[in-house]
Amino acid sequence: MSLRPCLFLDRDGVVNHDPGDYTKNLSEFTILPTVMEALTLAKEAGFEVVLITNQGGLAKGLYTHEDVADIHAHLARVCEENGTPILDIFYSPHHPSTGKSLSRKPGSLMVERACAKHQLDPDRSWMVGDKQRDLDAASPVGVRGVLIEPNAPLLDAVNFILDTCS
Repeated sequence: MSLRPCLFLDRDGVVNHDPGDYTKNLSEFTILPTVMEALTLAKEAGFEVVLITNQGGLAKGLYTHEDVADIHAHLARVCEENGTPILDIFYSPHHPSTGKSLSRKPGSLMVERACAKHQLDPDRSWMVGDKQRDLDAASPVGVRGVLIEPNAPLLDAVNFILDTCS
């Protein structure tokens, strides 16, 4: 099987509205307006889509793994219904206040695991994030990054990526 390009996405502030604190449950989860259109363009260009997200609120006891699973199942369902299925979702449940973790961004472990598990080509892949640590997690693996403002249109970043690749 040949290696495939991937669009790695941070979650809060890139895919869904980031209220400035944690998105603790499904009732607080709102997909941003241009996300589905952006995913459609990425998929049409041959990109897989993988979410890479820190969920430090778990370590702080602010929400549960079940809450995260509910949010991710909802997002996966919406994307599937849109014809833009997400290949996988990786999340780190750790927070620096409760201990160190190699999986938490800016560590690259989640990106490395995704590339190995799904035969993804880092050299043809991109990370879109709203914090420098998102890009720092991808860079050591060879994945280029686009930094956007929190809650900015994902479509703008995807158009930039597609223009750069063409």
